[in-house]
Amino acid sequence: MSPPDPTRPANTEASAPGERDLVRRLRGGDRNAFATLVDRHGGALLRFAITFVRDRSIAEEVVQDTWVSALDHLEGFEGRSTLRTWLFHIAANKARTRLSREGRSSPFSSLGGGDGTDEPAVSPDRFDQGGMWKEPPGPWSEENPERLAQGAQTRAAIEQAIADLPELQRTVITLRDVEELETEEICNLLGITVSNQRVLLHRARAKVRLALEKYMAGAR
Repeated sequence: MSPPDPTRPANTEASAPGERDLVRRLRGGDRNAFATLVDRHGGALLRFAITFVRDRSIAEEVVQDTWVSALDHLEGFEGRSTLRTWLFHIAANKARTRLSREGRSSPFSSLGGGDGTDEPAVSPDRFDQGGMWKEPPGPWSEENPERLAQGAQTRAAIEQAIADLPELQRTVITLRDVEELETEEICNLLGITVSNQRVLLHRARAKVRLALEKYMAGAR
């Protein structure tokens, strides 16, 4: 599946009135508007770029290229999607270009072996020969995941678990659970099918949950 045109994202959620005003100000050369844009989306773009290129310094360059391209193509932004989705499309294109220049391929260029879609969600080692749990999932206690995630150490454990995921799973869970993009947005952005997105997200969440179980068990 060919990557989407970075300046013409899929028709997803339309831009809000406040966002249209921001675009109007950007087109007028308002520096404060650009500062607002960077403040709103800079962190998300960097996290997304890192899932592609892995190296933070290179990811920062990808984000810088994204800002330049966004300003150059601002007149072509039609408001058929949110600015965030539009920026993600540009960042993905810039990351792919950078990988190609360095002789590397995008993790989404081919969903085949090693993509994490054909592995079990739970390790077979956790079951005995009769199919019963040898190592059942640990209890989550009375605290819900949202409250658990509020602790700095727990957040660090979750972030590390995500960082340790295979590339495809890491990118999908980052876009869905961290940046809160919708499934359609993610599929259009990465050029994958809905079924592939669901499998990758399921595998990623299972691994992060297991890592969090181990962290919580060690913290007791």
